[in-house]
Amino acid sequence: MESLRGHLLVSSGGLYDPNFRHTVVLIGEHTPDGALGVVLNRALNVTVQQAVPPLGDLVPDGEPLFEGGPVQRESPVLLAELARPDRADLLVFESVGFLVGDVPTEAEGDIVRARVFAGYSGWGPGQLEAEMDADTWIVEPARVGDVFTDAPELLWSRVLERKGPDFRLLSMMPYDPTMN
Repeated sequence: MESLRGHLLVSSGGLYDPNFRHTVVLIGEHTPDGALGVVLNRALNVTVQQAVPPLGDLVPDGEPLFEGGPVQRESPVLLAELARPDRADLLVFESVGFLVGDVPTEAEGDIVRARVFAGYSGWGPGQLEAEMDADTWIVEPARVGDVFTDAPELLWSRVLERKGPDFRLLSMMPYDPTMN
């Protein structure tokens, strides 16, 4: 399978795993050894300043911490749009990449905007490919606006809508279909 780095995985209507129901995951790395990414559309009810004070100055005041996925939820993950993409420790696409560990002072000045995630999403060798074969995920190229949307709660529906008429009905599916 071709690498999905820089793509969004949009959960299909049949994915009921609570970790990924109605999620949009940005894939940051995808190799034969596995894949990793962050869930873009699950803002938590805590700010970055409250939860991860050392990273608080890198985001606007009041910016929520996001749930990046079920792996290492106690570890913060920083995803940023950078004026100098070469400053990224792991460039994902265009000028968006991950900064790992302590952010060097010189890189701080190149951050255009950033999001902080609690944990990440990960797949072992062949796991994501098997999920793709089972139609668990819908793939769409990522856009910078997806990563830093002002309405993360609407991202799942909006990405499906932009995929065209075949996905419009799915984009209106409620989180709990029994409430339809």
